[in-house]
Amino acid sequence: MARVPAAVLKVLHSLNRLRKSPRRALTPRRDRRGHRTALPALELATRPNPWARALGLVMVVLVGAWLGLLIVGNVRAPVGPMDTTMTLRPSLTGGTKINVSPLGALHLDSHVAPVRLDVNVDQLDPVRSQALVDHPERLSGLQDEVTRDVGHGTLDLAVRSCVAVVAGATALGLAVYRRPRRALAAGGLALTLLAASGATAYATWNPKSVLEPRFSGLLSSAPSLVGNARSIVTEFDVYQKELARLVTNVTKLYDVTSTLPAYAPDPSTIRVLHVSDIHLNPASWKIIASLVEQYEVNVIVDSGDTMDHGTAAENGFLDPIEHLGAPYVWVRGNHDSTVTQEYLEGMKNVHVLDDGRAETVAGLRFAGIGDPQFTPDRSARPGAEASQELAGARLASALRDHRASGKPVDVAVAHEPSAARETDGEVPLVLAGHLHHDEMEVLPYGTRLRIEGSTGGSGLRAVEGEHPDPIEASILYFDRDTRRLQAWDEIELGGLGLTTAEVSRHLPEENTPGATPSPTGTPTGTPSGTPTGSPTASGTRAPTGTPAAPPSAPSSPSP
Repeated sequence: MARVPAAVLKVLHSLNRLRKSPRRALTPRRDRRGHRTALPALELATRPNPWARALGLVMVVLVGAWLGLLIVGNVRAPVGPMDTTMTLRPSLTGGTKINVSPLGALHLDSHVAPVRLDVNVDQLDPVRSQALVDHPERLSGLQDEVTRDVGHGTLDLAVRSCVAVVAGATALGLAVYRRPRRALAAGGLALTLLAASGATAYATWNPKSVLEPRFSGLLSSAPSLVGNARSIVTEFDVYQKELARLVTNVTKLYDVTSTLPAYAPDPSTIRVLHVSDIHLNPASWKIIASLVEQYEVNVIVDSGDTMDHGTAAENGFLDPIEHLGAPYVWVRGNHDSTVTQEYLEGMKNVHVLDDGRAETVAGLRFAGIGDPQFTPDRSARPGAEASQELAGARLASALRDHRASGKPVDVAVAHEPSAARETDGEVPLVLAGHLHHDEMEVLPYGTRLRIEGSTGGSGLRAVEGEHPDPIEASILYFDRDTRRLQAWDEIELGGLGLTTAEVSRHLPEENTPGATPSPTGTPTGTPSGTPTGSPTASGTRAPTGTPAAPPSAPSSPSP
């Protein structure tokens, strides 16, 4: 620690004596002979500039208030059947921002003030949703209820924000100035600024701003996916019916345990997540990761068209695959190039299948072949069907070779259904995609063909049609000992702007109650299996041990 010079200590000592006893300090002293002695020269400190002091105080107030809002300035408020988080944030333009993660946000020019209202839509509350379903008459008063909830939430937010800014500014003022009076002055100034901001927001409040929202994030590519705000305001009866349907679907999630009793997968069951035709939809990765966690998936199988154009510039889109939580088995689709395939081959935990090559992953043996055509422009080339059949024949030949070597394949994978059909009789199950809708059938020689819909909701092309394409995936349950398909869950999430989710369970006919098991283990009977489940909607987690749609499904499905 630096030593303070003796001269400085002497000056400070003199200043202290001068402050305590000014008259005595200014009186000249006399020596022993009676002569007057000169006063010690005092070097007075220059007083700070008052403008600089004021600016420093304002900075302390602003930073302290912001920290207070950041730490304790949010309020969790129920709004109808939804749970929301409301927060005030400093802003140069004001307004309201409604975050609908991960779709994006809606920006409303609701007011002009140096504070912005942030509203995060967290989830639908199942208890309040169930109450609405049990008492449909309450829907007629839902608009008034939402208005009251917003009012109460805003009032709570105002009180908490006042406490937050005063506490934050006072605490920071005390830390900076070390004087209680200065700290209290900072807290008072913070409260004054917040009150002035609130008064400005109230004076400039624009209730019509909801009719002209601005969209950001994925919402900006298709504002219609959240519905027309003007229609919601002017045609509330129609909106009311849609809300009732959504709320009804959400509450059905609790019926999963009673509607899916025919097959209960044990912990040793191998669970395969089948996805296809993602088409550059970034939201698909979050949906897949949620399904992997919810269903405790052992392996993911992607039957192609992960990309849209197959360019090197798109390769970064594939990076989340390494963090999905399960091994990734992939075959090339007609929108995937060899550049895409080479990039995936270099990634950890990814198993690229082509030319009939087989790999054992999570206890199952897979073999597949890439699409022989590359048509990112969706063009139809002459001889396409013949080339697909030829690729399927090559895959079938490879399947025979694997069986002859004592390593039979459990699941074959191809992108085009026409190629997949060529494997009939050579493998118990073959997976495909391409058609953007799901199908299941048993081929003439006993092979079961599963065609997956688009897990990306057809990607950006979903906005081309009048109705958005759903996001589809399947969970396939395999017996670990026989490696045969025991059941499958079809999962369908609402496409662009829709927040519904349906889960239905299906069993091969030999696995239905009272059926006689097939002696060969090859599926026979009804092509699509026997559905045992009923539609359910996501929004909450089902009881433990029962597969259900992922909790993030209402906000996740988006192109």
